[in-house]
Amino acid sequence: MNKNILSSSEKPTRTPESQALEPAKRNALTRLVRCLFAERILNPDALLWPVEHSQAWLPLWSSRKILHFTNLRRLPANTMLNHGDIEVLDEKGQRRRLDDPADLIAEISTEWSVEPAPDGVARLLSDIESSMENDALVRCHRRDWTASLKQDIETAGKSGFISYLNATLPSHQAAMVLDQWGSLEGHPFYPTWKAKPGLSAAEVKALSPECGARVNLRIAALRKDWAYAETMPHVDSYNGWFSTSYPELWYAWTEALAEEGRVPQDWLPLPIHSWHLEHFVRREFANEIASGVLVVEGPDIVTIPSMSFRTMLPDRDEPQPFIKLPVAIWMTSEQRTLQAKSIHMGPRLSTLISDILAADDDIRGKLEFFREELGAILHDPDTGDEHPGRFLSVVYREIGALARNDGWMPVTVAALLAASPVNGRPLICELIGPNGGDKSAAAEFFRSYVDVVLQPTMAMYLLYGIAFEAHQQNSTILFDPSGRPKRLVIRDFGDGRSFAPLFEARGYRLKPFTRAGILPTTFNDDIRLVRSFVIDACLVCHLHEVALCLNEQYGLTEAWSILRQGIEETFDRLRPRMLSDEFWLEERNAFLKLPWPTRSVLRMHLERYRDYRVEHELPNPLAETP
Repeated sequence: MNKNILSSSEKPTRTPESQALEPAKRNALTRLVRCLFAERILNPDALLWPVEHSQAWLPLWSSRKILHFTNLRRLPANTMLNHGDIEVLDEKGQRRRLDDPADLIAEISTEWSVEPAPDGVARLLSDIESSMENDALVRCHRRDWTASLKQDIETAGKSGFISYLNATLPSHQAAMVLDQWGSLEGHPFYPTWKAKPGLSAAEVKALSPECGARVNLRIAALRKDWAYAETMPHVDSYNGWFSTSYPELWYAWTEALAEEGRVPQDWLPLPIHSWHLEHFVRREFANEIASGVLVVEGPDIVTIPSMSFRTMLPDRDEPQPFIKLPVAIWMTSEQRTLQAKSIHMGPRLSTLISDILAADDDIRGKLEFFREELGAILHDPDTGDEHPGRFLSVVYREIGALARNDGWMPVTVAALLAASPVNGRPLICELIGPNGGDKSAAAEFFRSYVDVVLQPTMAMYLLYGIAFEAHQQNSTILFDPSGRPKRLVIRDFGDGRSFAPLFEARGYRLKPFTRAGILPTTFNDDIRLVRSFVIDACLVCHLHEVALCLNEQYGLTEAWSILRQGIEETFDRLRPRMLSDEFWLEERNAFLKLPWPTRSVLRMHLERYRDYRVEHELPNPLAETP
């Protein structure tokens, strides 16, 4: 070891927890470096590269120092992946290795192109520290879970994790195991990917999907005159739908009300997350409880938390609808409320999409989605105020796309990039071919995959102005028994964006949600915010990440050429149906040639979310691709 290199942290006796903390720190550094250069908070053009591109140097002019990356990979779309050490060299030539994100930030913050909020850096460091601690915690759990699953798979005589699950569990339960398994990494590059400040280690393990958690929900009762319910047209009533969807729970709930002398018809059943109930609702809604607006005693139901942490599936052999809830926990730097916009717009957009699919044979054969059939929120009958209801609300999401009997396997996209318990390779390799397949098999697979994702996503956007947030968490792919991708399933419409002139031109209507202080999601004059929603979620956070994975696993450098060809073919197929050649050319240019807009997640955090829609541009990886 070079005697001039000093480590920024001592190495204590290696316990399982400390061993897990080391990769958590590397994970944090990798995410931080990627965001710093992608968002141009550090100028990527200032990097100095030798002939062999595994090393890079970045001058820090204000401090007269140099950052040295021993293994920094430069990939399409200004993607900088750090796989080695980071050192700082001072003007005397002494090197110091930066093992911790706090060390790196201390050295580079004077070079930033943004002005953080007064507490921006401190809050960022606190959330990164929380992320690293929780990442280490769940990786210890994952180690034991992996060993157990590997033994079960071998005992069952199966060669892969996905095939094992589909042979041993009902379709919806197999899909949920994969969904929880894919929760380990979270957002592909968010720098505070596992931050849950305020939760103890025991609570993180008990509540988090990546730990295979099971969580109780309390079925409370909200007075009907204090609730607003939004439903799809086929739903006759909130209570009628609930009684049909959860019959045993409905019976227990009505019995509990009757025992207290209450008439069930005057109330709505309202699920509340168990942690949220005990740590927030009892305190913050004490007046509503005392005045009899809210009854928090009632039956419980055991649920499986999905990748989002707060969308729950009843843990039953017989599939029942998902339940999406607010949880007053700060995760990835935001408190997970469920605002009125989600309650109103989820069922409305679900209705619009259902109507479109009923009439559009081409898209209907390529797309399924989790309809948000109804939702409810606390609504003051005197003032109409629904703002406090962001902590006392619910959206129900149908389960049909997971409860299958056609042999197709639903897999949440993030799970495809998670390490298999069998061999540690991404699960997507199991689907590409026996023993993971080879480069040609990966290329063929990716062509089919791109087609399955792009065709319905782009058709809904270009023909009807509806933008799916088709990132890894919201996208599920249906695979046939041979592992070939067949269809896209999309979820989560409460915050979906749409461009009204396009769907209105085809005879459809959508009542927008407008309220002071709430960002709009339906636009009439400028399509750019709708387009950027598609590019950020579907291209940057989804297909680009799959391309990176296949490039890493198979050396598939042509992945971006395949993606470009897929977009070109999609535009060619849709051109006869688009409103004008001018619109076709403008959109084609935006997707294939212009820089890609994407959310500035690190800058938002540093600026303490003064602008939730701040974006930066990435070099379009398809612009120079043959």
